[in-house]
Amino acid sequence: MKKPYVIVLTGASSVGKKPIVRALLEDKELDLNYCKSLTTRPKRDDEIDGQDYFFISHDSFVKEVKEKKILEYTEFNGYYYGTSREQIEFLLSIGKNVLIDVEAQGVGQIKLILPEALCVFVEPSSMEDLEQQIRDRYNDNEFSMKHRINKAKMEMELLPLFRHTVKVDNVNEAVEDIKRFVAE
Repeated sequence: MKKPYVIVLTGASSVGKKPIVRALLEDKELDLNYCKSLTTRPKRDDEIDGQDYFFISHDSFVKEVKEKKILEYTEFNGYYYGTSREQIEFLLSIGKNVLIDVEAQGVGQIKLILPEALCVFVEPSSMEDLEQQIRDRYNDNEFSMKHRINKAKMEMELLPLFRHTVKVDNVNEAVEDIKRFVAE
């Protein structure tokens, strides 16, 4: 039996990983299980706990970090986001392949614990396109928009550290590239 594997998908803030994540999860050949993130931010009206995120209190999050139950975590806009170490270890222990979608700075934390994880950086078509996408999405909040653009620029500086990259503009090509990376 083939050993289960972990794919870590990352990229600059607001690059548009969701269509690639959906396509990867729908690919029967990859047979991936998605690891939903934990967050301390309030649930939005259109979100479902356990489906979009696992919404937990700040105190619970801190406790999980202290108990080393969180594989990686980051703070954004005063809220914490993280990946459950227990969830990933459970999925791997029952032979399931795992897909994790994280902020770029979280990849290093994951590689320390799961050095065999396949880490893929999703590149925007161009930095100008990424900035425009952020402006369009967050135009109602000038501070958040500028914060996200600066964050995206810093995350793009991590791109040269990744052996595996895919472009966001063609989902099918990105999935095929990732499948090739898995087969290597």
